[in-house]
Amino acid sequence: MFIHFFAWVILFGITPMLLGHNNELQETGDYIRMMTQPVALGIIFYINYLYLVPHYLLRKRYNIYVTANACLCLGMLAAVHIWFEQCNIYFPEPENVRPRPNFGFWSFFFFRIRDLIIYGFTAALGATIRMSQKWRAAEIARQKAELKRTEAELKNLRNQINPHFLLNTLNNIYALIAFDTQKAQQAVQDLSRLLRHALYDNNLDYIPIQRELEFLKNYVALMRIRLPEDTDIRFETNLPEDKNILIAPLIYISLIENAFKHGISPLRHSFIHIKLYWEEPGQLTLHIENSNFPKKSNDISGSGIGLEQVKRRLELLYPGKYQWRKGTNDDQTVYSSLLTIETKLP
Repeated sequence: MFIHFFAWVILFGITPMLLGHNNELQETGDYIRMMTQPVALGIIFYINYLYLVPHYLLRKRYNIYVTANACLCLGMLAAVHIWFEQCNIYFPEPENVRPRPNFGFWSFFFFRIRDLIIYGFTAALGATIRMSQKWRAAEIARQKAELKRTEAELKNLRNQINPHFLLNTLNNIYALIAFDTQKAQQAVQDLSRLLRHALYDNNLDYIPIQRELEFLKNYVALMRIRLPEDTDIRFETNLPEDKNILIAPLIYISLIENAFKHGISPLRHSFIHIKLYWEEPGQLTLHIENSNFPKKSNDISGSGIGLEQVKRRLELLYPGKYQWRKGTNDDQTVYSSLLTIETKLP
């Protein structure tokens, strides 16, 4: 609305500045003559902007739209000509002023063609502005729909994480019940704390890294209960205390679950080394190395969302702001995962 108001103030405001200072009658007549074209342009513009474009052009009724504009411009051309003739009658030139030159038919024809071209550009301007608003509204609607689709996909991925995490933990508790009831009871208490984080914090977009770190350490401690004593489990952190780093909840849990799933063997020496550290200017890196014992095809224990879903979640939450390198060494005995994320600071 401000742009419309500002444009018409300038267009109509130029008229008084172009008038001469002969006598009052001439100034009044010239003012009315000079105001005629801005009024005509405004009528053509707003008829297109408010009626013709939404009712015909946007509904792809092109023939009617072009015909209506042609009739509008020709009708406005005739109306302006009649108006000028009336102005010449009611506001004649004063006797002491030299009459305006008359160049005949070709001059009349040239000015009418000029006016038609100006009217056509005005109609096109109204159509362009109205269609650009339509395109912008459509783009905003598309972005909102895309955002809702992304949120729904993220919610679905989160809902897959919880059962997967719960299944792995319950498998450990089930194994503990057979040989150590006391540890199993403690594991159930630890599980309740983990579930509280998974159920409530998982609904947030971002949480402080300290809360996520506490959850990961509790999970590693819970998974370690059923492992042999000689299993080498390390969890190192190097995070600044003066920064309130924010991270998406449960973004790391599937990687650590994968390490326990493929990195532990009851018959061979196993290790899992986890390191979470901060690098300036704002990168949070999780480095996991573990011994590699791939599960057999008929082993469904710990099956869940998989690394492909982890990658998809990273693409949705941190598009263009993460690097993830993973794979095994040459002899397939060690698996490494290095995930670097540009994190958020509040």
